[in-house]
This record gives sequence, C-alpha cells and structure tokens, in this order.
Amino acid sequence: MLKTTRALRPSRRLKTHFDVEIAGVATAVPRHALSQADATRRARRLFPGLADYEGLFHNTGIETRYTCQPAEWYELEHGWEERTDVFVRHALDLLEEVARGAVREAGIELKDIGAIVVNTITGLAIPSLDAKLINRLDLPASVERLPIFGLGCGGGVGGLARSARYAQAMPGAHVLFLTVDLCSLCLRVNDPSMAMFVSAALFGDGAACVVLRNTKGGRQASGGRGRIIAARDHFWRDTEHIMGWDIRHDGFGVVLSPDLPQLLRRHLEPAVQAFLGASGMSLGEFNGFLFHPGGAKVLKTVQSLLELSRDDLGYSWAVLRDFGNMSSPTALFTLDQALHAGASGPHLMAAFGPGFSAYFLAVEL
Repeated sequence: MLKTTRALRPSRRLKTHFDVEIAGVATAVPRHALSQADATRRARRLFPGLADYEGLFHNTGIETRYTCQPAEWYELEHGWEERTDVFVRHALDLLEEVARGAVREAGIELKDIGAIVVNTITGLAIPSLDAKLINRLDLPASVERLPIFGLGCGGGVGGLARSARYAQAMPGAHVLFLTVDLCSLCLRVNDPSMAMFVSAALFGDGAACVVLRNTKGGRQASGGRGRIIAARDHFWRDTEHIMGWDIRHDGFGVVLSPDLPQLLRRHLEPAVQAFLGASGMSLGEFNGFLFHPGGAKVLKTVQSLLELSRDDLGYSWAVLRDFGNMSSPTALFTLDQALHAGASGPHLMAAFGPGFSAYFLAVEL
C-alpha cells in the first residue's frame, strides 16, 4: 500500500515543469433536477425485468442529478437526428455559460483567449462544438481550437492536462478548456441491459470550464486560483471492454464492465506510484485528493487502495451526492468546490476513461 501520512502544510513548494496557472473556473448544470428517488421509480417503470436490482440506486451515494430535457422526454425512443439536435443545443448553452463565468473570474476578456479546447463524449457535431462556440462568444479570428472526443469520464482531467501543455507552448497566452457531457441523452428505453440500468442510476448532465494562463518569462501570477504541477496518463492494455459506447441506430449506449473495481484493485496503485515517481512527489505531500466520482464503489476502492479516509475524498463524495456522475466535467466540479471552500496546497486529481486509461494531474491551489 502507498503510505499517506500527510502534513497539512507541506514543507516544500513542489517543483513544476509548467509555467501555467489556473486563472478561473466555472461549472454549470441544466435546469431539470432529478432526485434519486424519482430516478428509481422511472427505472422500475422502464426496465421492469430489472426491478429486483433497484437497490443499486440506493447504494450510489447520489441524491440529485440534473438533466437537459424534462423527465417525460426520456421515456420515449429517440433516434440519432433528434438526439444530436438536442445535444448540440444544450451543450452550447452550457458551454457558453461556463466560458463566460470562467473568463469573468479570471479577470480577462474573451478577446484575450489564444486557444480553445473543447472535450465531450456524449454527442457529435461537425463543425465541432468549439467552432460553433467561437461564433457565440465572438472570440478572435486567430484563436486556435482543438476538439477532443473519446476520453470519456477521464476527459476532464485528461483534457485539462492537454490544455496545460498547450498553454505551456504559448507564452503570455490564455487557453480556454471546456468540457460538457449530457449523459442523460444516452438513455435507451429499448435496451434492457444491466449496463443501461446501472447507467440510469449514475449519470447526469453538466459542463465546466477552466481558464489557463501562461506565466512564462517571469510574468507574475495575477489573481490565479492555482498552478499546474505535473500531468501523466496511464494506459492498461487489452482493457477495451471495460468502458465505452455501444453504438446503435438509436444512439450511444454505455458499456460499463463489472470488472472495473477489480481492475483498479489490481492495477491502480502501481499507476499512481509511476506518476508520483516520474514527477518527484510522494502521496504524503498532497493536502487533498480530487478524484472523479464515478460511483460509490469506485470511490471506496480508491480509498482502500491508497489508504485514504472518506474526508480525504470529501469533495468527490459531495459532488457525487449533489450531481451524480456527469462523465468528464465531474472531476472539475470537485476542483471548483475545493477552490470555493478555500482549499490550499498540492492536490492530486485523477479520472478514468475508455481505453482503459487513468489520467493524473497535480495542482497546487
């Protein structure tokens, strides 16, 4: 086991190869709230053959989630055309909201953005969401853009890491990283599989944005919320079956293997140790842990493996309770909550996604 005896005030400022600070963070959810009690009743009605398993809804640690469409919309079958139209419309609304919020918190203007990175896994758009968003926000014509698709729940941490590398290469620039997932749109009422039933118990909708500022050349941080310290991915071979999409005529359907907790129990600790070793850090130097709350079972597995307490993952548990698993934005909700709570010092972010992969990011708040 990795030892986690930590001082609340680390004795040294962790070294970083990044000249990138977190300048602003914003999160948002759509307006339709869904209590877990209501979700349980709906699942019992939609999937009567799985009603005996409704207890898993009560064991998720979730109380409330948010959906982009009203409850009755999800009780009907919808094809690709309708799902795509709904996805693009709501995704752009949420992305615009969080982009304006993060830019405002960073104390800059939209004209100051040099690059925009947009991540999603729950819908398709061509031109991509970033191009459509540029028109809404009236960003500079010279802004560089990078759409990301396929990282799944890991896209919040993995996308932020890639955006930090982008920002590192752009002295003096601001990079806008946005991520949105509307997981509720992937409910297929004619798919009575256990994976679909489990996803109905876990997933909600949300979006997040982080403004990254390059501080290279001795430029002083100006009101930054934190700084990027280190980033690293870990890919486990021959694990494609663990997580992904089952793509059919009526949209995406979740692939979620029950082998996931066992894979983490066997292989997460060496992956964390590889990240720490490559970055010259130890687990004991972190004041907090901002892990993607994929579900109660995943968080409990992480706690056990890394010898953490429930309080160590307090922000993750709180986000899971109040928002459910929103896929990629969820880990950034934990970052936002930590910042608003006045958390300080080094924090370890982590999330997991199809591949199967882990994404690690160390930040100092």
